[in-house]
Amino acid sequence: MRHIILQPIVSEKTVELGKLNKYVFKVNPDANKRSIAAAIKESFAVEPIKINLITVKGKVKRFRKYLGKRQDYAKAVVTLAKGKEIKLFNEAGK
Repeated sequence: MRHIILQPIVSEKTVELGKLNKYVFKVNPDANKRSIAAAIKESFAVEPIKINLITVKGKVKRFRKYLGKRQDYAKAVVTLAKGKEIKLFNEAGK
């Protein structure tokens, strides 16, 4: 189960989504919504209401005369019920 959720994605947009009880994770591209929901439930002890999957294609990059491509990955936007939250960071400053 721990190889399904790779890492949380933290940006300005995802922090704003967190206020709406939506959390964004980088997930294994082979994972489906049911396996992601089970991994969220096991890892964070919360039941997701809705999961949206987004496949992000890797960019083509050039280094001098060589062309390369970044790896494709998948993102999952997990929506929780009101009043539920996922503690992603140490909030000792509050």
